[in-house]
Amino acid sequence: MSEELVTYSLEGPVALIGLNRPDKRNAISDAVIDALSAAVLRAHDEADVAVLHGHGSNFCAGLDLAEALQRATGQIARPRKRKRHNWHVVFDQIARGPIPFVAALHGAVVGGGLELATAAHIRVCDETAFFGLPEGQRGIFVGGGGTVRIQRVVGTTVMMDMMLTGRLLSPAEGLQEHIVRYVTPAGQALDKARELAQRIAKNTIETNWKIINVLPRINDVSHDDGLFFEQLNSAMARPPEAEQRLREFVDGKAAPLQPKKGS
Repeated sequence: MSEELVTYSLEGPVALIGLNRPDKRNAISDAVIDALSAAVLRAHDEADVAVLHGHGSNFCAGLDLAEALQRATGQIARPRKRKRHNWHVVFDQIARGPIPFVAALHGAVVGGGLELATAAHIRVCDETAFFGLPEGQRGIFVGGGGTVRIQRVVGTTVMMDMMLTGRLLSPAEGLQEHIVRYVTPAGQALDKARELAQRIAKNTIETNWKIINVLPRINDVSHDDGLFFEQLNSAMARPPEAEQRLREFVDGKAAPLQPKKGS
């Protein structure tokens, strides 16, 4: 495990993808991005749902600042041509790919780590987690899609406060600001994320794809256009599996809906 920057395993229909630089607080380097991309694309092919997590004491402390300094001082050559930011590419593979992602968060979830977390569709944290955007104190600006993803989750004023002051948010504040949807006792975030992923995997693949791809796009358009896109998607031919599930419900064979304690 120690030689892999990103670990990968399958639990039935669920892929587990783990950042694995615990001695560097899972800081994101170019090599980590390459390994993460490979794991995400593999999950697209093999799994129905994926779980992101971090090995060691932290989910992710963000950008590898040593590598950033090398790049800023010319020790790492700039590419000859401009191209799309590699973080943007990978995080979009997570956010708008074919399968849902659940993030299990603990310890530091800061800077690029928070940008990565908000690429996931559902986020769980434990009581050790803290959230921040310390880039402003280090003379840099967010660069992993945070101006889009984080701002749409917490709002402009909250993100501005976090960036200007370096303020760190607690799990309770993360819940309040919609960074996470679930908070667990210390050490239990990954178990909760796996439980949620297994539940999500019971949906049809087509339904999950629509939820993670159609909803965010409708959020970006006008009211009338949103209703139009909703109608288009609702009118699409349903796969045989969907028809079977509807029939089971109509025939009284489907399990009744019952809220789960703590869900």
